[in-house]
Amino acid sequence: MKISGKNLFKIFLSAAVILTFFANLPMTQKILYPFYYREKVEELSARYRVDKFLAVSVMKVESNFSEGAISKSGAVGLMQIMPETADWIAAQLNEQPPTLNELHNCEKNIRYGIWYLAELEYEFSGNDVLALAAYNAGRGNVRHWMKEKNWQKNFSDIDAIPYLETRQYVKKVLACKEKYSELYGSQNEIKTLLGFKIP
Repeated sequence: MKISGKNLFKIFLSAAVILTFFANLPMTQKILYPFYYREKVEELSARYRVDKFLAVSVMKVESNFSEGAISKSGAVGLMQIMPETADWIAAQLNEQPPTLNELHNCEKNIRYGIWYLAELEYEFSGNDVLALAAYNAGRGNVRHWMKEKNWQKNFSDIDAIPYLETRQYVKKVLACKEKYSELYGSQNEIKTLLGFKIP
């Protein structure tokens, strides 16, 4: 049976509409944005007073939830923590510096990463853009940019960040945070199978 070009186009268009519909359902979106380590992230976020959706977004963008991840620069684990940063965090927490194997441990890596994120949020007055820029490029660089460019505590111009990698990183994490909040926020989790809110 030969299908005409017109009918083929209709089939393709129908398939595209159906795929778009299912791709936007919350259940499908949760496959793309899973909340792995949720219990631990929620516990530590509450302990250190950092937004849980920001924390899980950092983890997703940093390692895509890979415990064994190691970056070219040597950052380790789920939250991609540099060994020297981990040593500093350990000192702040009155702990022994972790070995590389210990830093790969998901519980310790998440705890250190969320603690450090909370520390940066505190240092930069709860400004997500500055805190995330510091997580990626280093707090020293962000302090330098603030002084050199006269950025204030309410700074929000991501495109003004000098490093392309850091600009892209901040945008990705904030976009993830918005998606996680939409999918896993307390008011949004009570949904029907088709993703509509129950009145």
